[in-house]
Amino acid sequence: MSQPRRYRSDLSDERWALIEPTLTDWRAARRQHALDIGRPPEHDLRVLMDAILYVDRTGIPWRYLPHDYPPWASVYSYFAAWQKDGVFTQLNGLLRRLVRQQGRDTEPSACIIDSQSVKTATTVPATTQGIDAAKKIVGRKRSIITDTLGLLMAVLVTAASVQDAPAGMQLLTSTAAAHPTIATAWTDSAYRARFIDHAASLGIRIQTVSRDPATRGFVPLPRRWVVERTFGWLMLHRRLARDYEALPVRSEAMIHLASIDLLSRRLTGQSTPTWRGT
Repeated sequence: MSQPRRYRSDLSDERWALIEPTLTDWRAARRQHALDIGRPPEHDLRVLMDAILYVDRTGIPWRYLPHDYPPWASVYSYFAAWQKDGVFTQLNGLLRRLVRQQGRDTEPSACIIDSQSVKTATTVPATTQGIDAAKKIVGRKRSIITDTLGLLMAVLVTAASVQDAPAGMQLLTSTAAAHPTIATAWTDSAYRARFIDHAASLGIRIQTVSRDPATRGFVPLPRRWVVERTFGWLMLHRRLARDYEALPVRSEAMIHLASIDLLSRRLTGQSTPTWRGT
């Protein structure tokens, strides 16, 4: 049903049509196990998703949600429930497959792996943080896998002190199980012998793309520029400029949510607005 958009981050009717079936099925399954099965839902799913997207896009604290959205505690409880039940992962996979159907095989045969260290907010538990000595960042590390189009396939959030290779091994194992068609992966030189051997045991060939030490300034590297571009796309969502989430799995959900926002816009031909000039 069409409804007026409150803010630029709100879903259009076309984007909502892509997301609505998954959320409706989730609510129906949830109500089958609820004690108050005769009680109608209190909040509209579309408005709840709009509110969560607003937080992800603008970076505001949950308590600062505008009052024309449902109460922040209700919105956050749905966000937490959708994260726990894997709804964001499911939606990201569905939309990625729809994008790939436009000229590609649904399942990818190759992927790119990289990581990004970010600072954390003061509210983030110290036990989930670490120090990335190379980048001199105290915070968390986001390891992601994309296909060759730069579409997010998997994400793992760890303490920044975790080395790229161990995080990559864990991520690659789950990705290989979910996408058995993958035969090749491109990485940088941080993913070394142990990682390469682990990938070989999964039937995946690693190709390392290294930067020429003599190069000065920014130079796009073959294949690796794709995943770097994906990080750039994700960072259009201000909630990702710093890690604010108490739990690493909630950080992963915010990244999946940003990807869902980007993929739904891509499928409907709607641009992703930037913050310039606003």
